[in-house]
Formats: sequence, structure tokens, C-alpha cells
Amino acid sequence: MAVIAKARALRKRLTPAEARLWVALRRLRAQGLHFRRQAPVRGYILDFVCMDRLLIVELDGASHDGEDRQRKDRVRDAVLARVGFLTLRFSNLSVRDALDDVVQTVRRHCLARPTRLSLRASHPPRDGEGEFL
Repeated sequence: MAVIAKARALRKRLTPAEARLWVALRRLRAQGLHFRRQAPVRGYILDFVCMDRLLIVELDGASHDGEDRQRKDRVRDAVLARVGFLTLRFSNLSVRDALDDVVQTVRRHCLARPTRLSLRASHPPRDGEGEFL
């Protein structure tokens, strides 16, 4: 429960770059791309996530420049990739200076990924269901 409380608190105090990107990502809803902000997933709090497309968007400020932090980010990205997530990382500066490019990159990656519903449809039926050949 502590992770959920922390995520709620983080939603109330987005960084300027996160707030700017959040406004832009919300515009993608008209295209069927729904993002959550500061969402808890598997013990991590994700800056932004489109659960339907299993796409994570992370904003990295100066605190991510250190080697230890970058290693932790790689581990986190790998853990989430094992369950199907793709993580896109952008710097705060790129959101400040090239927001449209960031949003178009996110949009392009989202639309290129299958939806969770289509992923489920490709799985074979459970034992006892479906037709016998």
C-alpha cells in the first residue's frame, strides 16, 4: 500500500517537464492512447504508462546522469521488459526543447505495438476449450 500512497503523492507534485508532457500525452486519448501518470507497476512507479500498449515513458533529469542510477534504470527496464513493457526514456531538456518530437515518438511507438487484447487473442485456448483437429 505504501507504493500506491507514494504514487498518489507524486501525482500531486509533478516536475515541470512531467506536467508539460502529461498535458501533451492526454491529447493522445483522442487516438485511443490512454496514459496514466505516476502509476505503480510491479513495485516501480512509472512516470507515464499506456497499459493497453505496454509502453512506459520515463523522463530523466540530472539525477539519472550517474553511473549507479543508469545501472538501476537498466535493471528496472529489463524487469519490466520481461513482462512485455517497452520503456522509452527522454531527458527533461528534450521535453522542454522538442516536446512535439517527443510526443510523436511516443505516439509512433504506441501505434506500432499490439494492444493487450490482441496479445490475449493470439494465445491458444485453455485446456478443454476450443475445437479438436
